[in-house]
Amino acid sequence: MRVGIGYDVHAFTEGRPLVLGGVDVPHEMGLIGHSDADVLAHALTDAIISAMRAGDLGAHFPDSDPAYADACSIDLLARVAGMMRDAGWRLIDADTVLVLERPRVSPYRDAMRANLAEALGVEVEAVGVKATTTEGLGFAGREEGVAAYAVVLLERASG
Repeated sequence: MRVGIGYDVHAFTEGRPLVLGGVDVPHEMGLIGHSDADVLAHALTDAIISAMRAGDLGAHFPDSDPAYADACSIDLLARVAGMMRDAGWRLIDADTVLVLERPRVSPYRDAMRANLAEALGVEVEAVGVKATTTEGLGFAGREEGVAAYAVVLLERASG
């Protein structure tokens, strides 16, 4: 078994949708990024890459590569899930946390979990999504951006 941890952060900007866990969350600002800036999907993708000891998100999907401009991060997660399976691993469990003051994400949690699970090829029960605030502290507390953490447990696939 292996554990991987992932982290990502993106700054808010006007004129972009806020995409979290593959869900367009209504908000007056979105996140800056080369792709769709889905900070939750990025953290989870990075955690899987970490558990496989295969580098990091930027090594696989560099923001200098125009092929990933405006890429759907859920699709990138699905690609990494395929790499994970091809390398002989299977995901046992994933847990994630979003760090932001607003918007509230609880109304979208189930849809986020479903999107992430589908991309990973696992049951929804294997994916956790939650959110927390920093009570006004730091960049997230000042509503300058969103951070996400993810942890995964992988197991060597038998067969």
